[in-house]
Amino acid sequence: MSSNSVNELLEKLPEVARTYLEGRAIDEVECIVADLAGIARGKAMPGGKFARQPFFYLPNSIFFQTITGDWADEVADGFTEPDMVLTPDFSTATPAPWTADTTLQVIHDIKDQAGNPVPFAPRNVLKRVVALYNEMGLDPIVAPEMEFYLVAPNTDPAREIEPPMGRSGRRAAARQAYSMSAVDEYGKVIDDIYDFAEVMGLEIDGILQEGGAGQIELNLRHGDPVKLADEMFFFKRMIREAALRHDTYATFMAKPIEGEPGSAMHIHHSVVSLKTGENIFSNPDGSETPEFMHFIGGMQRNMPAVIALLAPYVNSYRRYVPDFAAPINLEWGRDNRTTGLRVPVSEPAARRVENRLPGMDCNPYLGIAASLACGLVGLIEKTGPSDPFAGDAYQLQSGVPRGLGDALGLLSANKTIQRTLGEEFCRVYSAVKELEHNEFLQVISPWERQHLLLNV
Repeated sequence: MSSNSVNELLEKLPEVARTYLEGRAIDEVECIVADLAGIARGKAMPGGKFARQPFFYLPNSIFFQTITGDWADEVADGFTEPDMVLTPDFSTATPAPWTADTTLQVIHDIKDQAGNPVPFAPRNVLKRVVALYNEMGLDPIVAPEMEFYLVAPNTDPAREIEPPMGRSGRRAAARQAYSMSAVDEYGKVIDDIYDFAEVMGLEIDGILQEGGAGQIELNLRHGDPVKLADEMFFFKRMIREAALRHDTYATFMAKPIEGEPGSAMHIHHSVVSLKTGENIFSNPDGSETPEFMHFIGGMQRNMPAVIALLAPYVNSYRRYVPDFAAPINLEWGRDNRTTGLRVPVSEPAARRVENRLPGMDCNPYLGIAASLACGLVGLIEKTGPSDPFAGDAYQLQSGVPRGLGDALGLLSANKTIQRTLGEEFCRVYSAVKELEHNEFLQVISPWERQHLLLNV
């Protein structure tokens, strides 16, 4: 690589990447995007080639692939698989500190060959929704929470998932929420997560033990939706790598262990005025604004249509079980963790609503976009919410679809949400998810063999 190429590249990189590269040569650059599942797709290339190549191509069919590797051919442009143009978003460049050589990761922008954003690319879907807020003079702010499990290595899909072995020689125990000693059981993994995050320039607001055996919650600071979705995309890769270093798996399945709570991706929402920088959910005297109620009302009315994005797999719906720390309806309440929508205790400037429905298995770009879209529609339509619920919302009827098939039907029925997220995206997403659902229906489970083989 010429010195001119090196200097030109370094000038484009954020400080965290430049700091990492001090005294080093770039061995490799991972040029990546998130597919519908949130999996990193792309190409790795030598640092020298990356510095000289302003863009590269990938087929648009990477967005038509199911989680099992099958293809939704009916949306694939007549099977021609045209190339998309990928250009680096240098602001996302960050180290991959778990690799043996000096490697950077760079998220890429995705356009078609005419220069238009590819509408079914998840990052573009989120950018679209944020732009709709901006057109109204508003700026959405989010603060995500990530829950995940550390589990023992599992190479046999027929074997049940087990908690990891802790430093005490015993497997991680459940029902130990907020226990410091429980977190210390797998402290080496947590240490690597902190160390990797520091090198990558990712800010962690806090890590705690959740209620499940080996279940961790990681909180991020509030900020720009696209930036935080990028960070969650990076965090998922990094956490898996940190766990593998210590003979442990990290899983973001919604419900990996029978009898244990599921893993959520709670999203805290507020909206500020681009003109004043103030939170539109609070009046100058600190009281709640009509916009706050409209945002909640929009979420209540439209959330059923986006459950297919917040709970994208058949396993996702196992999480929505009463009394297992996951909501089962769309009630809202003040400081009430049994409701799907919670208004936390806060100062007026930090007034926000927490969406507790998304699972950690959702694509962070799509989960945040879907949640923001519901609130945006409420602001536009001035939707009124129900009365706040003060009791145990688990005692009420379920208001959440019971499965992926039902959820996809609700998405197809809500034209307003389709227009907000992008009709072409919704068409592609529905086709991929319907194919996944049909594939699952061909699988015979152990429960069916045990109880139906000789009894019916």
